[in-house]
Amino acid sequence: MKKDSILSLVGIAKKAGKIAAGEFQTENAVKSGKASLVIISEEASDNTKKKFRNMCTFYEVPAFFYGTKEELGAAIGCEFRASLAVMDSGLSRAIEKKMESRKDGGSEYGKNQSS
Repeated sequence: MKKDSILSLVGIAKKAGKIAAGEFQTENAVKSGKASLVIISEEASDNTKKKFRNMCTFYEVPAFFYGTKEELGAAIGCEFRASLAVMDSGLSRAIEKKMESRKDGGSEYGKNQSS
């Protein structure tokens, strides 16, 4: 299952202390310029999705809708998380590559990709 490779990278980032989890911490990480990538649960409310989509576009941080709240929480050793920020550029690039290789609609917002 492809989700495992993405979530295991998130788990590695957590072990490295490079995760901001939860709406408040994720927002702070984006606004302070520490976030390299944001993941929002596909189960997040429409308001939460819109808020992070707009914020990540404004701050040019790649953002993806991915997984359930339970999956995101489990990846970082918590119960449920609707959003999290990865604050390590290397791990963010690895996660981004995996997201982009998905064919089931890894929607991205944030910085524009130039090919």
